[in-house]
Amino acid sequence: MKKFAIAAASLFVLSGVAACGESAADKAAESRADAVEATGEARADQLEAQADAAPTNAQEDALNRQADQVEENADRRADQIEQQGGNADGGMTTNNTPTTN
Repeated sequence: MKKFAIAAASLFVLSGVAACGESAADKAAESRADAVEATGEARADQLEAQADAAPTNAQEDALNRQADQVEENADRRADQIEQQGGNADGGMTTNNTPTTN
């Protein structure tokens, strides 16, 4: 019975830790992910501006596709960073991390 009480108390303490919210690793990962997304978006904006000034429709289309790809890659990388940050704390706060599907 004493072992059961210790086990129950341990689970109670661990559940309290899990409920504390984002860990420092989560916050750092989220900050890095935000920076990756912002950089990707800025680069995509530059490519779109070049597309607007392109002399031909083919060049414009190619630059717009490249801008879309840059933004998609940045979003995918940001999701990976957030996922890794969520897993850095042993999975205690992974309920707030996105899936990479």
